Formats: sequence, C-alpha cells, structure tokens
Amino acid sequence: MKKLMTTLVLVGMFFISCKKETKTADPEAAKTPDTVKVEETAAEPVLDSAAQMKAWQDYATPGNPHKLMADEVGTWNCDMTFWSEPNGKPEKATSTANIKMILGGRYQEANYQGTMMGQPFEGKSTLAYNNASKEYTTTFIDNMGTGMMVAVGTYDEKTKSMELKGDMVNPLNGKKTPYREVYTIVDPKTRKMEMYDVKNGSEYKSMEIVMKKK
Repeated sequence: MKKLMTTLVLVGMFFISCKKETKTADPEAAKTPDTVKVEETAAEPVLDSAAQMKAWQDYATPGNPHKLMADEVGTWNCDMTFWSEPNGKPEKATSTANIKMILGGRYQEANYQGTMMGQPFEGKSTLAYNNASKEYTTTFIDNMGTGMMVAVGTYDEKTKSMELKGDMVNPLNGKKTPYREVYTIVDPKTRKMEMYDVKNGSEYKSMEIVMKKK
C-alpha cells in the first residue's frame, strides 16, 4: 500500500509541477489602461511531500461510507414499478440484482437481470463515495439504450436515504432532462429506490424499485 501511495504522490506532484510552468509575458500584451483593474488569483498552498502522501492515502482508503455499501453485498429480488407520465397507469417488472464490492472495496457494482416489457433485461450500476468531495456518484447502463445515467448526491443519516441528481438524454428529442433519485435503507434486508423525471416542467415519480435481500 505504501508503494502504491508513493507512486500516486509522485504522479500527482508531476502534474502539479507541469501546471506551474510559466510562459514569458509579452511586454506589449502586459500593458493595460490605467482604468483597468487586474484581479490576481490566490495561489494554492504548496504541500510538502508528507502532507501530499497523507492526502492521497486519505483519498484512497475506504471508510464508513464504503462499509455502508459493502453491507449490500449479495443477491436481491427487485420488484419494479414504472410510470410513463404523471398519474399514469403503472407497469410492473421484476429483476434480480447481484451486488459486490470491487477494486479493494472502494466501489460497489450491481448487475441486474430480469424481464421488462416482455423483453430480457440486463443492467449494470456502480456506486462510489469520493473521500475528497464527500459525495456519492452513481452510474447506470442497460441493454434498453446506449446512454449512461450519472447522478451525484449525499447521504442523510437521519432519514437513512441518499438523494442524487443528474441529467439524462430524452431519446424522443435528443435533449437533456434532469432526474432525481432517492435511495432509502428501509431495514437491513430492504431497500427502496425512487426515481423522479420531469415532464412539461413538472416533476413526477417515474420508477420505484423495492429490493429484498435473499
């Protein structure tokens, strides 16, 4: 682990040093009217090698949020409900999710298999907690399209839920539209995921998945 951290620090220092290269200023270009004020950007503090190594170690070491994700490792039965429009008729589907931790317990990966609209369904999601930004990021892809959904958010310990927001492309018009996802830990063997889309300027629930651990 120490060798890995040392390598990461050296790589980070290399990129930092590259950014510090300065170009010789053109004397003519440097001339500005007396009435123009030039705002100076504050320089970032320079960390010594020990501080840089600690920062990289903290960034790369799984913590409590990763343990929370690891609690979900296993197989889950998923009861899925969809709505194509506000107050529309619900459509039902089922799937199975196999969840595991990857890359040394740093990320969660879930693989879904089931049937949707009479067709075989396959999907894959990833979940990450960024130690530096203190945010969760989730991605999702499936065999029903060619795009990737990406959302970012935080976890609320009081409500035991995670709220994530992102954009996805509407295949009907090719435009991006916002969506919101709420993921709730109901109990140790139950999870609920609610997805909200926007239609005609108003948000509505478009999907709900109730997951039960086998």
